[in-house]
Amino acid sequence: MIPSLTDDKTLPAEIVEQVIAKTDGVSLFIEELVKMILESGLVREQVGRYVLTGPLPPLAIPSTLHDSLMARLDRLSTIRELAQLGAILGREFTYELLRAVSPLDERTLQQGLAQLVDAELVYQRGLPPRSRYIFKHALIQDTAYQSLLKSTRQHYHQRIAQVLETRLPEITDTQPELVAHHYTEAGLNAQAVRYWLLAGQRAAQHSAHQEAIGHLTKGVEVLQTLPKTPERTQQELLLHVTLGVSLLTVQGYAAAEVERVYTRARALCQQVGDTPQLFQVLRGLVMFYLVRGQLQMAQDLAEQRLRQAERQPEGAPRMLGQYLLGLVLFFRGVLGVAVQHFAQAITAYDCRQHRHLAHLYGIDIGVTAQSHRACALWLLGYPDQALAQSQEALTLAQEVMHPLSLVGAQLWLAWLHQFRQEAQTTHDRATGSTILATQQGFALYVAWGIVTQGWALTRQEQRTAGIAQMREGIEAAAATGAEAWSPYLLALLAEAYGAAGQAEEGLRVLADARAMVTRTGEGFYEAELYRLAGVLHLTHPAMAQAEVEGNITHALTIARRQGAKSLELRAAMSLARLWQRQGKRDEARQLLAEVYNWFTEGFDTADLQEAKALLAELT
Repeated sequence: MIPSLTDDKTLPAEIVEQVIAKTDGVSLFIEELVKMILESGLVREQVGRYVLTGPLPPLAIPSTLHDSLMARLDRLSTIRELAQLGAILGREFTYELLRAVSPLDERTLQQGLAQLVDAELVYQRGLPPRSRYIFKHALIQDTAYQSLLKSTRQHYHQRIAQVLETRLPEITDTQPELVAHHYTEAGLNAQAVRYWLLAGQRAAQHSAHQEAIGHLTKGVEVLQTLPKTPERTQQELLLHVTLGVSLLTVQGYAAAEVERVYTRARALCQQVGDTPQLFQVLRGLVMFYLVRGQLQMAQDLAEQRLRQAERQPEGAPRMLGQYLLGLVLFFRGVLGVAVQHFAQAITAYDCRQHRHLAHLYGIDIGVTAQSHRACALWLLGYPDQALAQSQEALTLAQEVMHPLSLVGAQLWLAWLHQFRQEAQTTHDRATGSTILATQQGFALYVAWGIVTQGWALTRQEQRTAGIAQMREGIEAAAATGAEAWSPYLLALLAEAYGAAGQAEEGLRVLADARAMVTRTGEGFYEAELYRLAGVLHLTHPAMAQAEVEGNITHALTIARRQGAKSLELRAAMSLARLWQRQGKRDEARQLLAEVYNWFTEGFDTADLQEAKALLAELT
């Protein structure tokens, strides 16, 4: 119907959504509302479409339609007040709640509701006292609501909120946003803020983070109308801390809004003084700076966090501080020290005592500490211990049942299988993570999972599709502002280009990844960037052997400096093959044997099997 009213010009999607919500598909309502929109100045005409002229307010009811609906209500003057009270309760309301707030006796109330049903203004489901009523159309509810004086509406809203608090505590407990709405509309903002906070906290605890963001944002908005007091500052801090967790979960750690909310929360902490919320705030900022690629800022805050935590009597702040500092050091390639910090966090963690912290910090510390320790262990040359640790993390995540922790555990296990070059298992784990992340709306984890799935496809002879998927995921991750893990993921893409015979494209990707390492300091996978550059340069006819060897030798140097034995083994294999071609078999065998003989586990993994076969060739 809309194109027929707009000469086939499209309306903005947000206007169409409001038309659908207001009219329920009733043709008369659609026609009146669309005509009003076109005449109102809300939109201006462009080629083939209309665009908004400014922010979109709630759509008003056109005067002709309003008059028609008002006439119907006026004809039902004896029950109009009942319709108005129902409209204040919402598009849908229960008999129980209406009876609690209505001044009518039960017999009169039921007769009035029956008349509303007969007049086809509302639908009825079930029988009193367990019946529910739904306005036939949203515009009918709007008309009944707007027919009340503002002072009368506020009085009704106040009465409803007070009845919910005093007589229907089960609704107050399960739907605090309902109480918050009525107090807000009543103009009692101090009472409303408390319930917006409770609604946001409850939604976040149930991982309904989009709902939580809506409730908490409304709470912050309402709070601004109150005079500045110490109590208001404390409430604003709690709103921002809770909002920060939901924002970083849904929008990703590196979203600009995450920084804004946590920066404000940090300023509020300084106003409040010594407060336990400071640890949550610093954790949010550390994660923002880390994922944004500002590792020095992240490390400074993590070290500050740990120093403050060590002065606290509780163990949880120290556990979080150890984990955060370990995470930053892991990304910087300080692997041995990172593993020690992870180990201390894991030792301090107790599932029964600390599982509730996942809702305060955004992720379960036990799960993420074990998962990242597993990645570090693989880099350090312990592939079997790494796999066992990562599988323990997944088991813990399944026990904790915190959605983001479970998504993360699956993804990090997928990455560990990728380290081990196990394509099918990588694909299976990444798919599980991506499905759950998509369901929960975790945009950054969806992007990371897509890249990982794409790499697995390239290893299963689906190179074109896999590369396209990897590029899609890398672009989606960048759109969230995230840079963390990007050098690693770009290395996977470059490797895939090389396997597809597109070495030039792979080298361009590696150049971007190395520039990112220089800018951010994220160096845990830096050795692979140089090794792959050397390997891809071998296919370049104009590339000097000395430059190829220089790249691989530099990779070897970086891996040795970091103690990254798994990456040292790969670099040693690449250099050994190069020396083998140059006729330096003895040097190649000695180099590779020294690294291979260091290992005590993981002999069934692809890298060690490949190294063993190459040693046999050289011997």
